Amino acid sequence: MARNPVQPGRFTAEIDGDFVVFLIGMRFNKLWKVHQWMIPFLAMPKMLRELQQHPEKGLLGARMTVGGRTITMVQYWRSFDQLEAFAKNPDDPHLPAWKAFNKRIGTSGDVGVYHETYRVAPGQHESIYSNMPVMGLAAAGSSTPVGRRSETARDRITV
Repeated sequence: MARNPVQPGRFTAEIDGDFVVFLIGMRFNKLWKVHQWMIPFLAMPKMLRELQQHPEKGLLGARMTVGGRTITMVQYWRSFDQLEAFAKNPDDPHLPAWKAFNKRIGTSGDVGVYHETYRVAPGQHESIYSNMPVMGLAAAGSSTPVGRRSETARDRITV
């Protein structure tokens, strides 16, 4: 049996209240410098384990994609305050990893990292999943069949 089976039909994502979409990634600028990029590469799974063990910290869901030399993780957070608290807490794994990255790699150009943060207000998002497993925002919130009142993108988003 598939871990995340396909849902035949059309679905949309629902989520209550505000939420945050956080994109974080790294780029292997110098592939041969494995000793430089392996440490930040291995830091993310440790952070995700911590967040999965402590849902009260605010992570709703995450999904990783790989494109060329760049790895991107899309994360959904309950609030910006929870994301920021996790990033700045010295007892959580992000801040020590960030300090180590800056000390070890800094501005050498061997490895690139980035993030983008988006606050999303209620009704300011829309999605469609046709014959897809539950993923993305639908996994972070809930997956709901498309009905008459949510047939088009314009119907699903508050303009």
